Order: sequence, then C-alpha cells, then structure tokens
Amino acid sequence: MGNREIIQTAFGDWENGNGHVSRIFAPEMTWEIAGRSAAAGTYPSAAAFQAQVLEPFARRFPSDAPFRPVRIRGVHADGDTVSVVWDGAGTTIAGTEYANTYVWVMRLRDGLVVDGLALFDSIAFDELWNGVEPAPPSRG
Repeated sequence: MGNREIIQTAFGDWENGNGHVSRIFAPEMTWEIAGRSAAAGTYPSAAAFQAQVLEPFARRFPSDAPFRPVRIRGVHADGDTVSVVWDGAGTTIAGTEYANTYVWVMRLRDGLVVDGLALFDSIAFDELWNGVEPAPPSRG
C-alpha cells in the first residue's frame, strides 16, 4: 500500500468511527501546529502531541460522539509527503458545535507519519480550547 492509500485508509476509518488517525503516527514523529493558536508550536514526539493536544481536545467531546472528519476534500501525494484537506465537526460536552477546516501535511516513512504540519482556523480552535473545559481524563 502506498503512502496516499495509507493516509486515505486511516482518514476513512477515522471518519467512519473505526479508529483514530493517530494509529499511524510513529513514536518519534514531530508535529507542528502553525500559527498563533493556543496549541501552536512543535511537539517533539507522538506521545507529546497526544498528551498536550489530542487528548485534551478529545475530552471536549463526548466519548460516544467524538470529533472526527465529516468531509475529506482532497488527499494529495508527492513522494513520501501526503497532504489532506478535510473538514471536521462535533458537538462538545458543553452542547456547542465545533467545526473547522484543516490541512495536514505529513511525511511518511515505513508506512508511518514521521513529520506533520497542521493548518486550521485558529480563531475557531481557540474558541473551543478556551471556551469548553475538557472532561477529566478517564481512569482505566
């Protein structure tokens, strides 16, 4: 399976509620969120990105109705780099709607993302991040 197909499958599964795209993140992955949003910066590993962004983001949505892609606008591949333009949406635990359009540019090695870059509407993101208190981490 080529890099484009790996990404398409991961996003398709995420969109359909059959897993999260993070399953194809290499442990040594670096991830950059461009811009000036509350989460902007570079994360030095998949674990750091998961702990500092993905988990607190997910806790702002009900576990039985998580945020996920609702429309994949395009998947574009050039060698080891794949870009995805996608719309995501969900209803928060506060009952508000969150929707955003994202561009993720990912470089893959051996079928896993080793470098990522995210671009999105930082105002919409910050309204969610600052306006909806995340649920406490689940214990399990």
